[in-house]
Amino acid sequence: MSDQHASRLQNFPVTWFATVMGLSGLTIAWHRAEAILQLPIHLSQWLLVLCTLLFIVLTAFYAAKALKYRDATLKEWAHPVKMNFVPSISISLILLSIAWLPVNPAYSQLLWLVGTVGHLLLTLYIITQWIHHSKFDIVHMNPAWFIPVVGNILVPISGVDHAPAEVSWFFFGIGLTFWPILLTIIFYRVIFHGSLPERLMPTMFILIAPPAVGFLSYVRLTGGVDAFAHVLYGSALFFTLLLFFQARWFARLKFFLSWWAYSFPLAAIAVATLVMFQHTGSVLYLRLSGILLGIVTVVIAGLVMRTALAVKNCAICVEE
Repeated sequence: MSDQHASRLQNFPVTWFATVMGLSGLTIAWHRAEAILQLPIHLSQWLLVLCTLLFIVLTAFYAAKALKYRDATLKEWAHPVKMNFVPSISISLILLSIAWLPVNPAYSQLLWLVGTVGHLLLTLYIITQWIHHSKFDIVHMNPAWFIPVVGNILVPISGVDHAPAEVSWFFFGIGLTFWPILLTIIFYRVIFHGSLPERLMPTMFILIAPPAVGFLSYVRLTGGVDAFAHVLYGSALFFTLLLFFQARWFARLKFFLSWWAYSFPLAAIAVATLVMFQHTGSVLYLRLSGILLGIVTVVIAGLVMRTALAVKNCAICVEE
């Protein structure tokens, strides 16, 4: 291995798994659209193969990094910002289990089991780090802190088919408990301690994910759209509008791998809107879901091209 390739492997960031989250979210969104709207296309099948292969490739690279550059990996796992992206690995597995559920329930169950157990362990590890730390400051706070704990809300979406309902309610409760706590701290941080660094600004889109995913999980757990479901969906839609309102600020940002933070939250609100249409039959939700699905598809297509260009120019996997 050349020195250049060795250096790039050593600096291979765990944030790469955000690409799997985004593509998995797009896969789920298109599958729901094909099923609910009875579309005569099967784009979701190709996307499923793509995001599965991508997860395998990224896991191989990250495992190689962990074996060859153990100190660099441990440093990443202890970093006050980067450590919160580590659970994107287990979340990727949970999302893949959701995407595979209509295709192969047995494979979906295996992915769900590994992802759920792994995510619980990572949640316990990271919260322990939060409690017994000596290095965190308020400026380290950003929406990526949602990933470790609020990611638990994803578990019920396929979990209701793979385990007793009590298991899904357990994970749903974890995520729902920490969502308002972290949301409060994040708004305190950005209002009273200045804007996020440019590299982390895209993570603001993660604010959409907890209520959008919470809505999807709650509907799976209860089987219907009630008043609380409307509250969750309304919160997700508001954050979507709030971030779209700031589009000109995001348009000025330099490309970083953190741009992939745009992808999964947009896919989540698109899926949530499709489910709202499925349960209410409202034409408003039908049209809005089409708009959101179009937006997230274009955004992810653009992210794929920008990421490919950055890889070609050796702008990713470099020392920060």
